[in-house]
Amino acid sequence: MKGNYDNVALFYDWLSQLVFGGAIMQSQVFLVGAIPPDCSILIIGGGAGQILEEISKKHVSGLKITYVEISEKMITRAKKKDVGNNSLVFINQSILDVILPKQFDVVLTAFLFDNYSAKTGKIIFNKIDSFLKPGGLWLFTDFQISEKNNLWQKLLLKSMYFFFKILCEIEATHLHDFSWFFSESKYKLVSIQTFFRKFIYSAIYSKPGRTESET
Repeated sequence: MKGNYDNVALFYDWLSQLVFGGAIMQSQVFLVGAIPPDCSILIIGGGAGQILEEISKKHVSGLKITYVEISEKMITRAKKKDVGNNSLVFINQSILDVILPKQFDVVLTAFLFDNYSAKTGKIIFNKIDSFLKPGGLWLFTDFQISEKNNLWQKLLLKSMYFFFKILCEIEATHLHDFSWFFSESKYKLVSIQTFFRKFIYSAIYSKPGRTESET
């Protein structure tokens, strides 16, 4: 299946640590700090599930987590992670195929959109947006070209796309600017932080609409 990371599941976390040090996880830990207690969370493309342990460090219980991941081997590894006393449901499907009966307080997408073309990315954005409650938080992290002529970032991205195109058959061939998805849909940027010399950015967005406290 295209875009499936089964072929790299055994060494993906090791590889990301080798290339980026702790920056990949640091970018996600920054987002974890925005998760409120006793909420429902939709995690899409969470990989081997290290983020679950980071979440459980902050919230030992009270969370209702739905974990969507296309790679069966990644989910197998994620199921071994410590999630404390939080409720957790795994869904082994592509986000393009998932049907969910409810909306969530928080959605988290880490390094998801860089796998797709701008056209598919917009379809995915709209679908995830439909899963997020008005006033909810979208926790987003991905790569970016921080400067127009940043050669090392462009070379690294080119190598990454070549590697994952061969092993995982990802759709994308180059990186797109995903921020316009949020601005077009009137999301409010609450906070942003960069990592790995601005090559990675994490953003906390608030969906327009009334929060539960205002109803």
